[in-house]
Amino acid sequence: MVAEKIKLLTKIYYSKPEIQKALLEFSQNREVVPRYLEGFGKRPDTLQYQSDIMGLVNKGATSFHASEEIWKDPFQISSDMSTEQLDELRKSWDLLIDIDSQFFDYSRIAAKLIIESLEKHGVTNYGIKFSGSRGFHIIVPGKAFPKEYEGNEMRKMFPEWPRAISKYLLSNITPKYNKLVTESDINFEALKERTKLTKEDVTEITCPNCGKPSKKGNLVILECDRCKNTIERPNLKITKRKLKCIDPTCPGFYKVKAQKENFYCENCGSRSSPSDFQDKGRKIVYTQAFKSKRISSDFKEEVLGSKIASPDLVLVSSRHLFRMPYSLHEKTSLASVVITKNQLETFNPRDANPMNVKILPFYPEAKENEAEQLLKKALSWHELEEQKVERTKRTEYKEIDVSGVTEDMFPKPIKKLLKGLTDGRKRGLFILLTFFKSLNFPDDYIEAKVWEWNKKNEKPLKDGYVRSQLTWHLKQKKKILPPNYSNNSYYKDLQLLDSEPKTKNPVGDVIRILRAKERG
Repeated sequence: MVAEKIKLLTKIYYSKPEIQKALLEFSQNREVVPRYLEGFGKRPDTLQYQSDIMGLVNKGATSFHASEEIWKDPFQISSDMSTEQLDELRKSWDLLIDIDSQFFDYSRIAAKLIIESLEKHGVTNYGIKFSGSRGFHIIVPGKAFPKEYEGNEMRKMFPEWPRAISKYLLSNITPKYNKLVTESDINFEALKERTKLTKEDVTEITCPNCGKPSKKGNLVILECDRCKNTIERPNLKITKRKLKCIDPTCPGFYKVKAQKENFYCENCGSRSSPSDFQDKGRKIVYTQAFKSKRISSDFKEEVLGSKIASPDLVLVSSRHLFRMPYSLHEKTSLASVVITKNQLETFNPRDANPMNVKILPFYPEAKENEAEQLLKKALSWHELEEQKVERTKRTEYKEIDVSGVTEDMFPKPIKKLLKGLTDGRKRGLFILLTFFKSLNFPDDYIEAKVWEWNKKNEKPLKDGYVRSQLTWHLKQKKKILPPNYSNNSYYKDLQLLDSEPKTKNPVGDVIRILRAKERG
């Protein structure tokens, strides 16, 4: 019944000449793939004539999806092509930022801040459209970026440059976004029901002095059983061992009088409660740490808005498709309508009723190089972030030999992942590729394991997509660590965690086993 209703709607909606024209104009030099109720159509494909649209709709197509990449000839694309061959066939690419959340209002906040950040970097020509469900797509035409920068051709820097820009923009808006989401009235029960994320998963204590994430501990207040002198100790592990009174004239011992919450920042040393007493002769004084301005009661709990709605970096990958402007959405029966910046504040999904659609241009005429400042700052920021990661890796994994790793050493989440997935297969593939590559497994092993895993998925990924991801990852000289366990979009969302992890990263689990073996 539902399927028949959607098919009837698609025939009425896509028969409108203005809808056909909008789809065809945006499809130029793009790979375009129709979606049917049972899945996507064949690839490569594109639209050549307006009549192609109704031809596909009559065959059961419900929506249309296009590439971010602009090709010389989309029909020449092959899943067997190497990265170099795809680079040669690619004419350009657009920056496409996908903002999605289980809560529409949070997507709106993120979209507004992304637009604000784009404009601060001199980008004034961009397109905005409703995703058709709970989010927005923002596009910056490829013309806005320099054709060559620091010796690199723009057309060949996909997906590296758009990924760097997306991450940079996310970093730019995160503080303000977190603040705005925190100030909103969040229904944490509804959040958990929709996203499986608890309040603890999406909140963080921020240091008032340096703005870095802080940790929550306890402050133990001890009182001498003789002289009643009190001292405080942060994160004290209470044992049966008695602590002697710090007054040398008193024979008493301390007992726990009270405990209270204590927030502390490992980055700058700030605390929310006083601590660290010292004994100088018979006079008890506070240490410098207590006297300093680093004692503050202003530690605040903030919602990590980026865990609720953020630019989707997974979207920025070779040959990835996104819903075209004015395409329908199968699950909501709404149109992916284009809106203006002024309409964003008041836009409601009901405004995307396919029967009342008004056509607006999604792809603006960008000025040449207007996004050069954005690219320059994003790449500089990304380079610094890469250096931080490299320093961390050198610190954590210095002189660790990861040869000789066997499958029995794989952590439980990886073993569970290898049994196959129902949802989140692309994220699962990213975890596996980065995990195997980080542990120096040979290419033939990685390929065999990935193809074996894909067959176990409830609905296997398309061979072309798997092949393109294998090709890209295996050719990377720099190792990319798999996402940390704390990244809820991966392990928790994919239901791979059955218990609290003992390390930050799956690779760290393997290294712990290797170190234990070295110690004998």
